[in-house]
Amino acid sequence: MNSPGATNRVSAIITCYNYGNYLEGCIQSVLAQTVPVHEIVIVDDGSTDDTETVLQHYEGRDRFVIIRQHNQGQAHAKNEGARHASGELIAFLDADDRWDPSKNALQLPIFDDPSIAVVYSHVRYIDEHDAPIQLPPAVPQLSARRGRVTGPLFIDNFIPFSSAMIQRTKFEAAGGFDESLRMGIDWDLWLRLSVENAFEFVPQPLLIYRVGHPGQMSKNRETRQLCSDRIMAKFLEQNPGVLAPAVVKRAYAYTFVNRAYAARDSGLSASNRWLIRAIGQQPMWWRPYRELAKNAVLALLPRARS
Repeated sequence: MNSPGATNRVSAIITCYNYGNYLEGCIQSVLAQTVPVHEIVIVDDGSTDDTETVLQHYEGRDRFVIIRQHNQGQAHAKNEGARHASGELIAFLDADDRWDPSKNALQLPIFDDPSIAVVYSHVRYIDEHDAPIQLPPAVPQLSARRGRVTGPLFIDNFIPFSSAMIQRTKFEAAGGFDESLRMGIDWDLWLRLSVENAFEFVPQPLLIYRVGHPGQMSKNRETRQLCSDRIMAKFLEQNPGVLAPAVVKRAYAYTFVNRAYAARDSGLSASNRWLIRAIGQQPMWWRPYRELAKNAVLALLPRARS
């Protein structure tokens, strides 16, 4: 299955900020790959927990590159890891997550096609205690896609970050991660890579993604929305004409409906404002009207109880 020297092609890059309690399991999942990686680059982004104690066990070991820096954020940490990587392919892994043992073996051969820039996979979920979690089925916009994916990707990010493997030269040509963004750095990177490159996926859950534990960054809704706005606006400015106007309108309508749904816990008026903006983008789409009707019913419920 693998060409000669294939095991020397992949650099695994683990970034860690105060996830010392999960780091050992993360590292072991990389060491357990049925096709070994070339090296494991670990970036400690200024952790103040027991991360250093875990790292000491791997200091000086063959195939390990350990980098310590003051806390500078996830984008800088990942870029720093990539700068120290020597493999043709790079694969990022957050320290609280894990890989399935077959990830390298299943993704690596796909890069025999040089037109493929990114290979990703499905994902399965665990909680903070490693117990499996069954999440609801993904909406259609999050379905996996292959080939030239810019349009669907602009609507929503369907690529689980730590499931992906990337050609290092393509990553470097795209400029790496945008260090001015606090969140959404993977979506921003995928969009830039997608303009001139093909994507592929393996329909198996090769990433084991941990949800619900303290400190998980994806919980910050306001910051995520601000970063999303920046990513979308920047992409459109830098890539005029790449997306059809109908796709752009669809993307903003979808984004506004999702924000309306999330805004319900802080007030129906805020939710309604997002829905009206969604209708302005795509007047014939049924979903914002359905959500407005739900909000109207919710607004009547307190009166019905009085």
